[in-house]
Parts: sequence; structure tokens; C-alpha cells
Amino acid sequence: QVQLVESGGGLVQAGGSLRLSCVASGRTFSMYYLAWFGQAPGKGREFVAAITPSSGNIYYVDFVKGRFTISRDNAQNTGALQMNNLKPEDTAVYYCAIGSGRWSKKEQPTSYDYWGQGTQVTVSS
Repeated sequence: QVQLVESGGGLVQAGGSLRLSCVASGRTFSMYYLAWFGQAPGKGREFVAAITPSSGNIYYVDFVKGRFTISRDNAQNTGALQMNNLKPEDTAVYYCAIGSGRWSKKEQPTSYDYWGQGTQVTVSS
């Protein structure tokens, strides 16, 4: 069993930055790929970014490319999402998740085994 806890959300003006953190309990974090999803009000969870266990492969949805950076530290059982040049459209609850399924299905929420509780990001215009 793995538990994930996110932090780092908040209210920021457009153009600002936030750094989200995800701390995992358990000793198997390094076996999973890590992803971040965002859920805006009234919408489903949407894929944002993912990173493989060794950090050898990283993938971003087009909307955040060049603005967001995903990273992980397996020694510390942590993951992060650096969010720069934030836009009002980025407003959502952000969740970290880890999965052991196929990397080719990384954008699908059903590919993930464990989820955090979410952290709210609000970007004002």
C-alpha cells in the first residue's frame, strides 16, 4: 500500500509560479511511474504530465509544454510539478498519481494505482 500527499497549491496571479509536491509513503515508489492530473470544476481529471521511474521518459500535455516541469526524487520518495507562467485556465485541483500499467496508456486515469487527495491551484487574471 502506498499513500500520496500533495502540497504546494494556492492562489496566484496570472504569470506567477507554484511548485507542487507529492510525498509517498512506502518503499515501492521507485517502481511506479508518476503523473499529475488536473480537475477543473465540472470536468473530469485531465492528464498533465508523467515521468517514468528512472526519469528517463517525460511526457507533457501540449497545453503545459514549456511552462510546467515534472520531476521526482526516488531516494526521498517525492515528486514535484513546477508550474511557471500560470494562466487562469490552469485553475484546478491537482492530483499526483502513481501507476504500474503500460506507459502507452499514461494519459488515462484508470492506469494509476494510487492517488493523492489533491491540492487546489487558483490563478487569478
